[in-house]
Amino acid sequence: MTSKAPTARPARNVPRHGPKSLDIPVEDVSGSNDAEKFATGRSSSGTQDGTLVGHVDNELVRPPTIDIDLEAKPPTNKVIEDHVVDDAYPEGARGWLVVLGSCLLTASTFGLVNSWGVFQAQYQVSILSQVNPSTLAWIGSVQYSLVFLPGLVSGRLFDLGWFHPILIGASALLVVATILVAECKEYWQFMLAQGITTGIACGLIFGGALPVVSHWFKKKRATAFGVVAVGSSYGGTVFPIIIRKLIPVVGLPWTQRILAFILLGHLTLANILVRRRLPPSNVSGGLFNLRAFRSAPYSLYVVASTVAFLGIYTCLTFIDTSAINVGLSADFAFYLVSIANAGSGVGRIASGILSDRFGSLNVLIPFTVFAGLFTFIWPHCRSQASLVVIALLYGMSSGAFVGLLATPVAQLGDTGDIGRRTGMLFTVMAIGAVVGPPIAGAIYSATGGFDIVGIYAGVTVLISSALMVGARWAALGGFRGKF
Repeated sequence: MTSKAPTARPARNVPRHGPKSLDIPVEDVSGSNDAEKFATGRSSSGTQDGTLVGHVDNELVRPPTIDIDLEAKPPTNKVIEDHVVDDAYPEGARGWLVVLGSCLLTASTFGLVNSWGVFQAQYQVSILSQVNPSTLAWIGSVQYSLVFLPGLVSGRLFDLGWFHPILIGASALLVVATILVAECKEYWQFMLAQGITTGIACGLIFGGALPVVSHWFKKKRATAFGVVAVGSSYGGTVFPIIIRKLIPVVGLPWTQRILAFILLGHLTLANILVRRRLPPSNVSGGLFNLRAFRSAPYSLYVVASTVAFLGIYTCLTFIDTSAINVGLSADFAFYLVSIANAGSGVGRIASGILSDRFGSLNVLIPFTVFAGLFTFIWPHCRSQASLVVIALLYGMSSGAFVGLLATPVAQLGDTGDIGRRTGMLFTVMAIGAVVGPPIAGAIYSATGGFDIVGIYAGVTVLISSALMVGARWAALGGFRGKF
């Protein structure tokens, strides 16, 4: 049964040059009666007309679930931002505690996934030495793609109010899976525990880490997303170093157990800090809202992100191997990944701050172009100094892409449906994440070098940038404006 939402204050100061909404059917956003009528969430029949509204003053922990029909009308091309007024977002200390918790979640998921290279190097010379390296690499590819693939389920459950039960269960599953990896002996056991189970647990955790931040921020949302994404850089920098230092001292099994306890500490604190603020919303349309793709800006951005993942991480994946191929030491090559991750942290925070001021795609597009250019240059760096510089510059530019990844999606619709929209993006994007590294690896095996690999990856990233320009134009109706 659909419940009536309390009347919200009329939307104020709606910009004329903001992004187009994903699913807002108003004809005028300049303060007309139609816009005010929509902002109150009432139609002439007294039912909800549009998306999540009426939660301006409602900050109860578990208010009643609100049934919302986002598919009553198809997406339009009207220029309007989130129609919950700015005063509804606290933007204060409690929100930053949520950001800290989400930062710990991304560190525990992407930090662990980004450590796969250390494990593969160890497996190749020890317990799985009989397995072909390309076959072994599929464990890492499956693990990485599953970080995004469950986003469709976790995003929908987030909107329905199941964020905390899913987070607690997935956190426990991740710790248990990490401990079980210490007991694995065969390839299929590693694939099941470290590839599939760990990947699914990370995906369920990560799926709500960004949408929950949107409940607390609007004006500083991009900055908050950037800080959350720094957790990935922190984990991707620290975890591989810890693992590499522990294995020679305590062995692989105890390294896994120690890592599990580190994850337990991070995830426990995160579960305490992270809280959703807005009430659950029973959004119509089911698990996968195909009508959302009738919005040109949203569809173009999803395609752009998928294409970007075909090449955006190629440099990070192979920069250590390329250093060894030109005669540099393995110890130096190992730290190139950590240097790139450190640069990525700087790029994520800086891009978030700039995005709040200039617009998410206005910042994301040039950073992504630079990431493509640095990917072209990377195979031609053959000295320690040049590789360090390219690792830093590439890390900063690609970090901006990851840090701002979900920000445009948050701006292309209402907060009440943000979990599903973000989840659909992550699920589709997983296609690029899972096939991108094997394609680059196949090109390397066929050519025996990274020159063509760099061209392939750089071209895909630049194509992604062009698609983002298209999404921005479709959202603004031109090339001028903040988005």
